[in-house]
Amino acid sequence: MLPKAAAVTALALVAVVAGVGVTPASAQSPASAQSVPDNRSVNITAVYPNPVAHGDAGEFVVVRSNREVSLANWSLADDDQRVGLPNVTVGGRLVLSTAPNRTRNLTTGPVGRLPDGLALANSGERLELARNGTAVDSLSYTDAPEGEIGRPNGKRVAWRSVGATAFPIVAGTDVPGRAFVLPDGGGVPKEILGAADDRILLAGYTLTSERVVELLSKAARRGVDVRVLVDDSPVGGLTRREAAALDRLANSDVTVTVVGGDRARYEFHHAKYAVVDDRALVTTENWKPAGTGGHGSRGWGVIVSERTVVRALVETFRADAGWRDTTAWSRFRESKSFEPAESPPANETYPSRFEPRRFRAERVELLRAPDNAERRVVALVNNATESVRVEQVSVGSRQQPFLQASLRAARRGVDVRILLSGAWYVEEDNRELARWLNERAAREDLPLEARLANPRGRFEKIHAKGVVVDGDQVLVGSLNWNNHSARENREVALLVEGEEVGAYYARVFRSDWRGGQWKLTVGLALVVALGGLLAGLIGRRIEFEGNGADPEPAVGRKRP
Repeated sequence: MLPKAAAVTALALVAVVAGVGVTPASAQSPASAQSVPDNRSVNITAVYPNPVAHGDAGEFVVVRSNREVSLANWSLADDDQRVGLPNVTVGGRLVLSTAPNRTRNLTTGPVGRLPDGLALANSGERLELARNGTAVDSLSYTDAPEGEIGRPNGKRVAWRSVGATAFPIVAGTDVPGRAFVLPDGGGVPKEILGAADDRILLAGYTLTSERVVELLSKAARRGVDVRVLVDDSPVGGLTRREAAALDRLANSDVTVTVVGGDRARYEFHHAKYAVVDDRALVTTENWKPAGTGGHGSRGWGVIVSERTVVRALVETFRADAGWRDTTAWSRFRESKSFEPAESPPANETYPSRFEPRRFRAERVELLRAPDNAERRVVALVNNATESVRVEQVSVGSRQQPFLQASLRAARRGVDVRILLSGAWYVEEDNRELARWLNERAAREDLPLEARLANPRGRFEKIHAKGVVVDGDQVLVGSLNWNNHSARENREVALLVEGEEVGAYYARVFRSDWRGGQWKLTVGLALVVALGGLLAGLIGRRIEFEGNGADPEPAVGRKRP
């Protein structure tokens, strides 16, 4: 990080959303140029003081106007100097820079020129926006991380990689849809992909399913526009099996892109969804045989055809596939080596107890992390009045906000049940958390119980990230219950409200809940202890990464 005096700077006012109007004030009528009755129409919404570029070239500040505003009498100041804004009339979010060419690759919005003078300190300072000499808004920051944009978040500034989105929650009402669970409904994703006529936008963490590759390749050959976006370095590394799958897709005229690297906006691209023509499929499962293939994990999935939600999911895909942290697969794989697969593809079969069900939802909301999902999920559980049903791989910690909201719900008298995976790589942590929750419930006389699932041959393990609130609100998607998932990863989830869909998933939950639980008897404790000792003697090294990605056994991390 460079000191302010030594920085070669370019101050910008950056638009996050394209299509913002910027018109010279001289071209406006007197009425439009004087259309702002007060000083509260323009605010500072973000700052980018510490670019990766040498000399901090490309610094910027984000402002937003809520109506058409003439900037003729506006100014911006830091701790040392004040400069006037250019004489233009603007509306919405704005892009202005002392060096426009330096900032055009950082934003899709229009860029105008500012006079030279301001230099943003990496160590922090206070910015002030004024109109006619009267302060209108200010923003203070400290210790700007390299390559990250800071946005006001209450009394502090929250930092995120430049280029990261700030999508709002979008919603539709009276939405037709289809609910399914895995492994029971393993044919549903194949059916949807196989029926594509116009487009498939498939986003995932990993993609190794030969069946999915075949369906996507066939769609591309019959003229469907097929695009795939996956993470460039999942936990444990990108395997030879996945590389072969992506090679096949690329050779079939599928546009394959990987996201990550040094400029990554998100720690992991962990979302699991597909847009197929005018339908959106959102699931908790990876595109692999054990996931969407229906050969292993308990997962949840929802398909909806609501126009607003589908359009927003397309916008998400385009934003995630179109930034500087993405690379075409054909170029990415050059001179790359890939990890051997740890095990053969899952090929087990399981009973189909829960058939897919069509429903009509009162409301559907699209949640995206890190943009908006955390607050919405906390609010969802905070507003529970009767019941909360949680089916999760694991929970990040006792202080995790979703878990704390569940405890608060129980203290209000809401009936809370939390079902966690009993898979070997999370069993010890989940058993300890369940014990802690049950002891607390007993001590405080709370209507709360936690269990570890015993599949009893109905599925291999829980991989779902599902919640049912009050029997009629269902959350389905890739969002794990840990802070890294909510704050650092790209995640996508649907919140579906309706009695039909609520009853469907409540029934699935009841079945999985009654399937059994691990009881820590003296005998079981002895078996667990002996198993741990045996693993140590064999020298088996297992490392579980609490990074918000799918908690599968793995060695190594994606990025430091």
